[in-house]
Amino acid sequence: MDGNEPTATALPGLGLEARLAAIIAPRLRLMGYDLVRVAVLGRDRPTVQVMADRADGAPLSVDDCGAISHDVSVALDVDDPIPGAWTLEVSSAGIDRPLTRVKDWNRFVGHLAKVETQFPLDGRKRFSGIVLGADETAVRIRLEDGQELTIHHPDIRRAKLVLTDALIAATAANRPAN
Repeated sequence: MDGNEPTATALPGLGLEARLAAIIAPRLRLMGYDLVRVAVLGRDRPTVQVMADRADGAPLSVDDCGAISHDVSVALDVDDPIPGAWTLEVSSAGIDRPLTRVKDWNRFVGHLAKVETQFPLDGRKRFSGIVLGADETAVRIRLEDGQELTIHHPDIRRAKLVLTDALIAATAANRPAN
């Protein structure tokens, strides 16, 4: 970290997942990884799920997950943003990955995604459509009826790619040969 990144304690107004991301993302960048998502599941002994990608685009290996796990565990022990005992899980975002970053929405243009919004848009909260791209403010998808829908980032509760033959083929085509 270069000292300019906010710490969990410096961000009291943010939710736990955002505070964790503020701790984890800069560390991963220094290690050559990108943070895709942080999720906290459970209450008594919460599980912190960290999804990451390699910054170079190569597949995330078991060794990569081990290195991330070690570094993140130490960072969370030092910052101590979660009271009591917790469990850490580190994984690749996978093929049918969550769409959390602008670059993911743009990388997977032309593929099918499911989006759930925080509040109803035109009377509904769940949408399925072809990814058309994104900018810093919103994402665009084309619904089955051909309508194009723009959804602002803060309005998205969750979004993920749908596993299709086209997505599998595109993902396999982008993997480096061994």
